[in-house]
Amino acid sequence: MSSTFYKISKKILFQLDPEKAHDLALWSLKNLDACGLSLNNKTIVNTPTNVMGLTFRNQVGLAAGLDKNGDFIKPLQNLGFGFIELGTVTPKPQPGNPRPRLFRVPEADALVNRLGFNNKGVDYLIEQVKSVQRDSIIGINIGKNKTTPIEDAHHDYEYCLRKVYPLADYVTINISSPNTENLRSLQRSDNLHMLLKRISATREALRTSLGVMKPIAIKIAPDLDDFELENIVEAVRTYEFDGIIATNTTTQRPHREFNNLSETGGLSGGLLTQASTQIIQKLSNLTQGSIPIIGVGGILNRQDALDKISAGASLVQIYSGLIYNGPRLIRDCAQAISLLRQPGK
Repeated sequence: MSSTFYKISKKILFQLDPEKAHDLALWSLKNLDACGLSLNNKTIVNTPTNVMGLTFRNQVGLAAGLDKNGDFIKPLQNLGFGFIELGTVTPKPQPGNPRPRLFRVPEADALVNRLGFNNKGVDYLIEQVKSVQRDSIIGINIGKNKTTPIEDAHHDYEYCLRKVYPLADYVTINISSPNTENLRSLQRSDNLHMLLKRISATREALRTSLGVMKPIAIKIAPDLDDFELENIVEAVRTYEFDGIIATNTTTQRPHREFNNLSETGGLSGGLLTQASTQIIQKLSNLTQGSIPIIGVGGILNRQDALDKISAGASLVQIYSGLIYNGPRLIRDCAQAISLLRQPGK
């Protein structure tokens, strides 16, 4: 289907409440795919690259948050992503925060969300993953339930890890959403070391019992100072984690004159682009290529993707850019990155 079709659909969807539009768009995508139609009418970009010991068909993935429950794996794969990340999923189902909780900032191609890990629970998600034919790498992003005290958060992460480990190609530890109370405190040095130590031990037990080592990445906030970034890199190295996803949404408000920026929640899209790329560059300087970085945050066009790769990311993920600019963004970014990899570029 053409970009014209998406532009028409976008005009209709943007007349609706953002969360209703989100649900309708995914429902439509699933039904179009079931009828043999796709918003990707061109050949999927196939430029294999190895990161975290996995072979990705291209370097452009779907960020966590769009398909929290694994209900739309097949149609999303068919859009041409090199990988998709499901979740964030928690041990028990939970409704998330009260509505309204998702807001557009169209002047800047941005979103504010305070969804709060709304999901159907890890057991539901793993049944969805089991039932689908997989054409690309699938990561699963895990978090803690709202009702779990922060001092007991490790139990939720360990529980989810045991559940998803046999099915996920990689697992992401989400400790950076601003919409679950105190979650970001897990990024602090002492808390982080305790959490990663426990998760590392759980992975080792799973590796022993299942005979396979699955990569684990942690997803961090863009609102960290240099000292906090250094501590995160140290912890990732100490417990031999496999990657860092940079970044989640920001609580900062760089342009308060835009509509909806007074809403509480995490800001994504165009107003996050620069901050996330700066974090990637700092991580790259700290790690010197020793820890893979997955860049996410405000990729609205191919240049944004190239900037993150140039800053040090091995892979990139998109979400808000997909909402504002449609599925052609996937191919545009994947092609641009593939050209960057060619000799002489």
